[in-house]
Amino acid sequence: MFRPLKAALTTVVVVGAAVAGIGAAPASATSHSAVSAPQAKAPAAVTVDFAGTVSLSNCSGSLIKLPTSVSTDPALVMTNGHCISTGFLNPGQVLVNSSSSRTFGLLNSSGTRIGTLQATKVAYATMTDTDVTLYQLSSTYAAIQSAYGISPLELSATHPTQGAAIKVVSGYWKTIYTCNIDAFVYRLEESSWTWKDSVRYTSACQTIGGTSGSPVIDTATGKVIAINNTGNEDGETCTLNNPCEVDEYGTVTVHQGINYAEETYGITSCFGTGNKLDLTLTGCALPKP
Repeated sequence: MFRPLKAALTTVVVVGAAVAGIGAAPASATSHSAVSAPQAKAPAAVTVDFAGTVSLSNCSGSLIKLPTSVSTDPALVMTNGHCISTGFLNPGQVLVNSSSSRTFGLLNSSGTRIGTLQATKVAYATMTDTDVTLYQLSSTYAAIQSAYGISPLELSATHPTQGAAIKVVSGYWKTIYTCNIDAFVYRLEESSWTWKDSVRYTSACQTIGGTSGSPVIDTATGKVIAINNTGNEDGETCTLNNPCEVDEYGTVTVHQGINYAEETYGITSCFGTGNKLDLTLTGCALPKP
């Protein structure tokens, strides 16, 4: 995983075990054996910038809404599960409605910090099957729009497409990475964590430490389709900072220098009216406590 970074540092620093999306060191440019998926040929339909992204003390994130969210709902911020301030979550561990007062720097389109958002709780967090933390804020979407002129990014409710053109937008580094979805990985394993149906980037997205939690945006729709979380740094197999791919037959493959993200469309089935988490909703497959 990309390790979380200390806010005072200007270089990538390891802060304990590195798991998906916690600011990993730059991945090497080693090529991999898999055949790259066809590149999306259509020009970008939307302009992707920093508006709606946030910076955390150690990671990146985004102000997000669900397809069913309305302006009067309490807003949500999304980052990685491994970016949570209390430290890495154990395999199988799920946090729900846990009190939090964490703050986030809200960015405008040019990447300038224009305000501070504050959480009231961790609505949901896990590093099992996926790698995500969803914070509920003290402000509504309408209040944020009124104060800062910033709208949230919307989570797509559909599975992403192989070959799609994407941008990974890091609020921590104020950097945007451009590449394509190379393939989908049946299981991605790193140390004791396992993620399902992960996104493998083409080699152009050389994400680094501090980019953990960055939204992955489909440039054809402008919607968030995944959350950046890890990469294989040293070519090792299934170790910390060196995730491996495992297919449905148990075959293990390593792609040194290649980075990954976790899909987010499944989150949209787990929140009801008022942006309230409800893990019992039909279609919700997020791990339960």
